[in-house]
Amino acid sequence: MAKLSISDLEIEGKKVLIRCDFNVPLDDRGRITDDTRIEAALPTIRYGLGRDCRVILMSHLGRPKGKDTKLSLKPVAERLGQLLGQEVLMAPDCIGPDVEKMARELKGGQVLLLENLRFHPEEEANDERFAQKLASLADVFIQDAFGTVHRAHASTAGVAKYLPSGAGFLLQKEIKYLKQALEEPEKPFLAILGGAKISTKIDVIRNLLPKVDSLILGGAMAYTFLRAEDIETGSSMVEEDKIGVAKEILKEASRLKVTVLFPLDHIVANRVSEDAETKEISEVAIPEGWRGVDIGSFSIKRFSSVISSSKTIVWNGPMGIFEIEKFSKGTNAIAKAIAEATKKGSISIVGGGDSVAAVTKAGLEKYISHISTGGGAALEFLEGKELPGIAVLKDK
Repeated sequence: MAKLSISDLEIEGKKVLIRCDFNVPLDDRGRITDDTRIEAALPTIRYGLGRDCRVILMSHLGRPKGKDTKLSLKPVAERLGQLLGQEVLMAPDCIGPDVEKMARELKGGQVLLLENLRFHPEEEANDERFAQKLASLADVFIQDAFGTVHRAHASTAGVAKYLPSGAGFLLQKEIKYLKQALEEPEKPFLAILGGAKISTKIDVIRNLLPKVDSLILGGAMAYTFLRAEDIETGSSMVEEDKIGVAKEILKEASRLKVTVLFPLDHIVANRVSEDAETKEISEVAIPEGWRGVDIGSFSIKRFSSVISSSKTIVWNGPMGIFEIEKFSKGTNAIAKAIAEATKKGSISIVGGGDSVAAVTKAGLEKYISHISTGGGAALEFLEGKELPGIAVLKDK
């Protein structure tokens, strides 16, 4: 069932409180290094401004311990103002008499950004009084922070209980693409999962197995699966306590006739560092003293071929230690293969920090059907979990 959205609600001239995800990366001088999340919020904000709304925005930034000026949202107000082409007023806090006065005096077409919600521990505690204070600032609440809807916080699950509420355009888009992948994927359906730990992806794999035709496993988690097949992995990172789970997953995949692909050749290194000694090995077993850090050339070709013939592609997690340039070839190749498949009409969904970084670094984001703004939330959605920040919104 679809949720009520901003376009279903009467918002003309009203005070609209929008929960955004402005949790952007900052450098050591407090400058924003990637404004993707701010850009993603613009359609919803502009829709409100176009209806003479008094727009009040709220977000968290980082994990502050109390009020930490280094994690102020002031740089976000500045950047957002540049993108909107108008001043964004900055509140001194997110609750309190001064904030209430600013909200009261706001005029139609103006934007007010509240200070970091996590300066108050009540935010993450989903404190009712804190949620009520936030709700008292506005007439309508719009949830548009997909990256936080898997958390039951005051600004995600709490506020919606006290105001007419709906989903913003970004949240709607996230739900549409992920729901389609789970419920009505165009076949063949391929899931590509990478990253360090199988433990963070077990539930996703289990939920996707009955739905996908193929599953590609890369990154360090692939070595746990190789060990489950009694293949030597040298000094590679392996979750010893998850080998049994990996065996069960492979058995279930076989029963469901799902093709599971893991690397059959590797880039290996004697240690994890920029100046490590590295080599490409063409066999699946990794020798003692070496650790897998990326997929090899044959695996790149093999994976790219499966990507090319798939109609729905979900990708979460890198193929190697992507942060180190010389171990990022496999991840970059996967990004390119997905972009090429999308150009030919496939639906592609990319989520998770490193996967998204690979796509944007290569300038391929315009060729991806949907880049998810929430790594953890996207994973929990794909696990089939009910997310508190979505569940609290009314159905149409």
